[in-house]
Amino acid sequence: MTATAELRRTALYDQHKALGARLVDFHGWELPIQYESILKEHASVRQFCGLFDVSHMGQLWARGPGALAFLQKTNTNDISRIGPGKAIYSHLPNAKGGVVDDVIISCLQKDRYLIVVNAATREKDFAWLKKQAAGFDVELEDQSDYYGMIAVQGPRSAQIIARDFPEAQALPRFGALEAQVFAQPSVITRTGYTGEDGFEFIVPNEIISRLWDDLLAKGRSLGAVACGLGARDTLRLEAGYLLYGQDIDGDHSSLEANYGWVVKFDKGDFIGRPVLWKQRQEGVKRLLTGVRLIEPGVARPQSWVVCDGKRLGQLCSATFSPTLLAGIGAGYLNKADLKPATPVVVERAGRSTAAQIAAMPFYRQSGADKNA
Repeated sequence: MTATAELRRTALYDQHKALGARLVDFHGWELPIQYESILKEHASVRQFCGLFDVSHMGQLWARGPGALAFLQKTNTNDISRIGPGKAIYSHLPNAKGGVVDDVIISCLQKDRYLIVVNAATREKDFAWLKKQAAGFDVELEDQSDYYGMIAVQGPRSAQIIARDFPEAQALPRFGALEAQVFAQPSVITRTGYTGEDGFEFIVPNEIISRLWDDLLAKGRSLGAVACGLGARDTLRLEAGYLLYGQDIDGDHSSLEANYGWVVKFDKGDFIGRPVLWKQRQEGVKRLLTGVRLIEPGVARPQSWVVCDGKRLGQLCSATFSPTLLAGIGAGYLNKADLKPATPVVVERAGRSTAAQIAAMPFYRQSGADKNA
């Protein structure tokens, strides 16, 4: 059996093939990296709308009288801030302050929460959460194999879903609701990971192909296109969003990742709080920092960032920004007080390119807010 034959496939695999997608191995899943062009797909999301198959992501449920207390213990963010119909971005911290995963949690009813986790960490996350659940009156369930997930992203996304899902169109940013999609119980959220307005449809696999075809057909006249992982990566990096396993992991904390806003110390105790509190009091020794090339070129991961002749660290994520028309990247630099516009040099394979420190996010949608 070939390695490709062993890859997992989402229920939308046939749709991807029919659209001529170039498929790649993404953490054991055979997923589209692009259809026609990463640049075209990126631009469509920024200007119009794009559809992404994100069915590889995991859907975990936490239910019961102790669900909120359990989530408060296992998250950096304050989950008590969301009631039914609200969602929140958060980090799952380990005992040394590192990040087990970054997640989006939706409260659908009192004592009933949906946790969307990354594909590569789904099994690890579920096992870790089960271990932490000891002593809490909470039931955990992994329903990832039952659900598929479509992200509809871009300034025209609300127009595309308006006729069939007016209740979803009315959701506020980081709103969540349970709805019937083709007579099947489903979840719709208004979050996203592109820096644009958008919605996520979490639906049973048996209807996801029908939903994909329907959304794409309705969206074509509004400029919507199918998008792959390539555009998803350029979009999320421009917007300053983290990629687990690349920008954050169990050895880097939320504060080091420059995501201190997601750590709510005043909510009470949680896993890793003492370590994170010490970092906050003393300051971090390394910080995920943005870099922008000021010469033509494409930034690449593992490139060195040099300032005043000293290597400060390597880029974790890096690419060419289709919006800014410049190379951009982010890496952990061991000088945490660098100001935007500070001159640096990016080195890779013996080549040096002039660059400067850049504020993150590199791109912010007009009126965009952070789910802090």
